[in-house]
Amino acid sequence: MIVVAGEALIDLVPQGAGALADLRPARGGGPYNTAVALGRLGTPTAFLSRVSRDPFGEALVEGLRAAGVDVTSVQRGAEPTTLAAASIDEGGSAAYSFYVEGTADRLFEAPAHLPEGARAVSFGTCSLVLEPGASAYEELMRTAAAQGVFTALDPNIRAALIPDADAYRARFKSWLPSVSLLKLSEEDAEWLGGTPREWLAAGPSAVVITQGGDGLTAFTRDGSVYPVPGVQVEVVDTIGAGDTVNAALLHGLAVREALSPTALSAMTAADWAELLDLAARAAAITCSRAGAEPPYAAELEG
Repeated sequence: MIVVAGEALIDLVPQGAGALADLRPARGGGPYNTAVALGRLGTPTAFLSRVSRDPFGEALVEGLRAAGVDVTSVQRGAEPTTLAAASIDEGGSAAYSFYVEGTADRLFEAPAHLPEGARAVSFGTCSLVLEPGASAYEELMRTAAAQGVFTALDPNIRAALIPDADAYRARFKSWLPSVSLLKLSEEDAEWLGGTPREWLAAGPSAVVITQGGDGLTAFTRDGSVYPVPGVQVEVVDTIGAGDTVNAALLHGLAVREALSPTALSAMTAADWAELLDLAARAAAITCSRAGAEPPYAAELEG
């Protein structure tokens, strides 16, 4: 089982041009999208978060169940659901304004144990920024790594939520010794500073950087670099594309029995080419649809 830990929220997606366009509520949050994508790909998945009992929260939990995700470990609260108001530019890229004060997901508490059968835990996005939950997720990351569980990190930077950029960058560096696989976008990498080589030296066995329509590249500790081109598609929007990449990488590693630093280091150039191509194709399908709608396994066959 792969455990995804982090926030679940509601994206408010504009249905037209202009600041006053109608907004359509859609299930979202980087970790939430990752869990749904993993479930749709057929990987046994559990979600670890704190979700409101309001109607939005009920819809979020139902979306997880529909994707086959185990929600046994989801904490519930009376506080409202976090909202993220999206704006879409001409190229389909999304930016967000967040409404997070007093919301349920930021009150997450680290559990005493991971769900039974956990082989990997994935972290990222707002949940590692908003306190007090951020410290609880950080504690869980360090504990899982110390127990030998494979850990994946997608920082998925939301700069508007980060009051002290330098403090967050220092905190990011402190996580790296506890990270097995680091995945981030070109924009995230530029904002954080540093290089794949520097990050690899600090802990991860592999770093994967996404480059939008240009594809993605994996860097490994032995100095190898594995680029794969993107899949051309008519982009509706990019909501959930990076989360789909994250899920496809974890799914592909699980299929290859490579959810360990040792197995990750043993992957061949052909293994990386197949894995990254899967992630690129999955992300392209997500980009071809409105909102975070990752593909099902049948859509990626062949």
